[in-house]
Amino acid sequence: MSKVKKLEEMFSKGMLNRRDFLIRASALGITTALSPAFFSISADAAMPKKGGRLRQGIAGSSMTDSLDTATLPNAITQNINFQIRNCLVEIDHKGTPTPELAESWEATSDASKWTFKIRKGIEFHNGKSLSAEDVIYSINHHRGEKSKSAVKKIVASIKDIKSEGKYSVVFELNTGNADFPFILSDVHLSIVPAGTTGSEWEKGIGTGAYMLVKHDPGVLALTKKNPNYWKEGRGHFDEIETIAIADISARTNALKTGQVDIINNCELKTVHLLKRSPGIQIINTTGFKHFTMPMLTDLAPYDNNDARLALKYAIDREQMLKMILRGYGSIGNDQPIGATYRFNATKSELAQRMYDPDKARFHLKKAGLENHVFNLHAADVVFSGAVDAAVLYQEQAAKAGININVVREPNDGYWSNVWNKKSFCMAFWAGRPTEDMMLSAAYSAGAPWNDSNWKNKRFNVLLKDARIELDTAKRREMYVEMQQLIRDKGGVIVPMFADHVDAGSSKLKFNSPAGNMMFDGQRNTERWWFA
Repeated sequence: MSKVKKLEEMFSKGMLNRRDFLIRASALGITTALSPAFFSISADAAMPKKGGRLRQGIAGSSMTDSLDTATLPNAITQNINFQIRNCLVEIDHKGTPTPELAESWEATSDASKWTFKIRKGIEFHNGKSLSAEDVIYSINHHRGEKSKSAVKKIVASIKDIKSEGKYSVVFELNTGNADFPFILSDVHLSIVPAGTTGSEWEKGIGTGAYMLVKHDPGVLALTKKNPNYWKEGRGHFDEIETIAIADISARTNALKTGQVDIINNCELKTVHLLKRSPGIQIINTTGFKHFTMPMLTDLAPYDNNDARLALKYAIDREQMLKMILRGYGSIGNDQPIGATYRFNATKSELAQRMYDPDKARFHLKKAGLENHVFNLHAADVVFSGAVDAAVLYQEQAAKAGININVVREPNDGYWSNVWNKKSFCMAFWAGRPTEDMMLSAAYSAGAPWNDSNWKNKRFNVLLKDARIELDTAKRREMYVEMQQLIRDKGGVIVPMFADHVDAGSSKLKFNSPAGNMMFDGQRNTERWWFA
């Protein structure tokens, strides 16, 4: 039996999920032009209707927001980006990479060289035809010494990009990467016309289902339907209005009074009441989202691992899950690879850290910080209940003799003025579809979004080795060790993983929503419709 037939048989019998099928097929160099029938979401899915203006109330924005794909720092800019642009690869509701602007791809046997075939006949909003030149320019925007892109570290594995004709792009990697198609699904790696620079980023030219009409950073954005959109059965609304509403009460009221059709980050304290409101549905999905408390490990006192361990043992995760998330999630273990990942460390592989005031007190004394005041910066723009979580943690830590001062920061400008700048703060991650992408973005040395400035030599070696390892068992061992290193030596407290709990009008319809990011992987504007 050929390798192709064997893989197909294993998939059909349920021995492989979609993700593993695609990864193995890609590593074998098999072209993965996936037919809609093969990866259809549901044979009996409701037929979408066209029309209407979708109004979104979203938290997480700033007056300094930019549509430059190198930035896209928050929920609003990322959602707008997927309204107006596409990537080479899209993640479906099963967490599987599927072709988007690429119609297929194949890899060499060591997964160090990937060839992507680009779809023909696709136009940007300005009428320019998509070609390999645009793909190469868009990816190179994040590479190079002068790049300040959030995904610079992720694309650093690309040795060279070149075209083979007008509709074929070849990626040569420094080393093999079995997960490479996942990387090209990242929101920052969406495709723009070659030569886009400066103020042209704010024109929002892409190949997406909607065309940018207006963008007032930190306030709102308006897009209209792209009449020439290339995806059949996508982009059902006539217009999308995306409104920045940082305050959770204001967002909730806007939904209840019909001013918006959907909001993100519901107030979990009152979500049970919102459930009873006529004409409103709660949209709850499990994904990769987790809440964190990063400490800048290159600054005192957080350069002392005993100080970090003291703070990690001083948090009652079970109580926080109950009080803050109302059970919509699971407890964390001070590392970002949760149960939805393939290589999540089981309890037998990595013991769950529990609330232990005595151990916290021991490490605090060892660090010589019994009288130190730890300033924890927080704002509810991080997530609904972030300030309450900080105050609850303050109370929990006090039982271990740890003095935490909660500094309440303004919602506006939090991501530019506090996160990655203050030495101890509240934060959250939407997560990434693979372990390598998550760890490379947030924990590898020198990554722009390494919000603890953590550097660990052993971790960085393992991260590179795991990326090229095709033996699943060996790869798992590496990722488990990395999770342990982050848990025991890292500079981030990860108290809990959170479900995406959003709410919308009951008129909104959709198939199985993806959980890799909020709002159906931030693809709701092209996947959903009004009844």
